[in-house]
Amino acid sequence: MKIALIGYGKMGRMIEEIALSRGHEIVSIIDIDNQEEFESEAFASADVAIEFTTPWTAYDNYQKAWRAGVKVVSGSTGWMKEHGDDVRHACTADGKTLFWASNFSVGVAIFSAVNAYLAKIMNRFEQYDVNLVETHHVHKLDAPSGTAITLAEQIVENLDRKERWGLHETKPEVLRIDDIRQKEVPGIHTVTYDSPEDMITITHDAHSRKGFALGAVLAAEYTREHSGLLTMKDLFSF
Repeated sequence: MKIALIGYGKMGRMIEEIALSRGHEIVSIIDIDNQEEFESEAFASADVAIEFTTPWTAYDNYQKAWRAGVKVVSGSTGWMKEHGDDVRHACTADGKTLFWASNFSVGVAIFSAVNAYLAKIMNRFEQYDVNLVETHHVHKLDAPSGTAITLAEQIVENLDRKERWGLHETKPEVLRIDDIRQKEVPGIHTVTYDSPEDMITITHDAHSRKGFALGAVLAAEYTREHSGLLTMKDLFSF
């Protein structure tokens, strides 16, 4: 498979290493200093572009890739509120393809499935309040993390006593999310259900970014053969 990389930081380099180890070819690498590469024949030859950049550049990158006829896999977060409707329309009405995930880790996909199921169970037990804490490295630009938002939305969907999530908010109807920025932590997400009698906690603790990079390459392999707006639920059926 021919892969283009959009964003060549730590994650981009790790994706490159894993993609090459799985027998794929990197045909184009685009970073902040060579944006003209979007117009190149090399980029247009890619089966899939894997994009890890910033909240304020991601949507523009999608559009540039789509104009070149290239499908996109993206792990960029923070753009959904402003551009989510536009992306959904592009992928449903205009024939574009985006595989998006707030987190590509296989472990997080499993954790997410457990989180949704646990929330369904806990809907019956009103004595338990719930909160979510996410911890990441000090270089992370958005808060809360995209993964935390995904997990929180699962809980709100399945727990009648929570109407929405809120960063640092303490109200009975709000699922509180706290964010911690610490050293070079790849990512820790903890969901806690607490009652006067006991406490239930589930945690995903990433040891490195390699799990995210591998998941992105697996998503690219899937995206090559599929179209539309794709997510980890399409890649893994739990």
